[in-house]
Amino acid sequence: MKQEQLLQQAERICGQRGSRFTPTRRQVFRLLAAHGNAISAYDLLAQLQQTEAHAKPPTVYRALDFLLEQGFAHKVESLNAFIICCHFDHAHPMQLLICDRCGDVVELNDMAIDHAFTKQALQYGFTITNKTLEAHGQCAHCTSTLGEQHEG
Repeated sequence: MKQEQLLQQAERICGQRGSRFTPTRRQVFRLLAAHGNAISAYDLLAQLQQTEAHAKPPTVYRALDFLLEQGFAHKVESLNAFIICCHFDHAHPMQLLICDRCGDVVELNDMAIDHAFTKQALQYGFTITNKTLEAHGQCAHCTSTLGEQHEG
């Protein structure tokens, strides 16, 4: 989905929820959507400061907290970074595939993985309150280019 469509959808959802989509929150959303991959809060801050010179770390963290609460973004815990969620119009399970070589992050929404994980937790009497499943490895592109480098 294109950045403008995502932004319009987020604005509509905020209106329905009665949530304030302030200019700063909107700008951080735009920056996340434009980046298209995992980005740290400090990298977002540096980009935000290009248009809002007075922005400080709490400015970005408050905006990110809002985006996370609304389901518009996800935190990539192992990278201490954030990604835009392209299907925030509905609740969904989330699993992340993270390429250790290029940093690409792929969001999966597999109900079977989610159900299996929850079922296993329940078997141990464990109640999940926050669920982030992340797997590190190499994406197909990096795997193929690594193979080409070894062949050459």
